[in-house]
This record gives sequence, C-alpha cells and structure tokens, in this order.
Amino acid sequence: MNVVRAINSWINYHRTLNELGRMNNRALQDIGVSRDAIPTVARGVFR
Repeated sequence: MNVVRAINSWINYHRTLNELGRMNNRALQDIGVSRDAIPTVARGVFR
C-alpha cells in the first residue's frame, strides 16, 4: 500500500508543478506564490 501511496503522491506533485508552472506571473502573484517557490509549494501540498 505504501508503494501505491508514494506513486500517487509523486503524480500529484508533478501535476501541481505543471499546473503552477503554466500560470503567468500575475496569476501566481494573485495566489501569493513566486515562481521560484513553486516546487516548495507543491511539496507542501502533498506531504
């Protein structure tokens, strides 16, 4: 079960990275995320 959970977390992390990475700087600013903080934000969501 832990393997499945790890795979799902990895998929969700990369999905979040992709979604945030596609946003323009204005949209990121509106949600309070800087472009260089995207990986940190994505990791925080799925821990």
